[in-house]
Amino acid sequence: MGKRRILIIDDEADIRAVAQLSLEINNDWEVLTAASGKEGLEIAQQQTPDAILLDVMMPDLDGPTTWAKLQDNTQTQDIPVIFLTAKVQAAEQRRYAQLGVKAVLTKPFDPVTLGDLIEEALGS
Repeated sequence: MGKRRILIIDDEADIRAVAQLSLEINNDWEVLTAASGKEGLEIAQQQTPDAILLDVMMPDLDGPTTWAKLQDNTQTQDIPVIFLTAKVQAAEQRRYAQLGVKAVLTKPFDPVTLGDLIEEALGS
């Protein structure tokens, strides 16, 4: 089996860089990145990653809208999605979880444990 691929969609370059480095070094993932929901949708359709780490709050296409578009596309609807958010209120987290995403992780995250949290959410 080849390396697992994950797509990180986040408008903050530093978040993408830290998450990418963490997942490559600690968990041996192949990491794809996108700076916007629109770019992420294109990459997800072309590359079919094994999972997507998706920022909730982004300009233009936010996380929930991007997630809905992923669900509407037969090529991407089965890719597990994990939301990444700075909003830590329980009501917000419940609302996101009810959408059907695999998990909701909070920012700031610990780069050392990020991969383990993702793998736990994916059941791998």
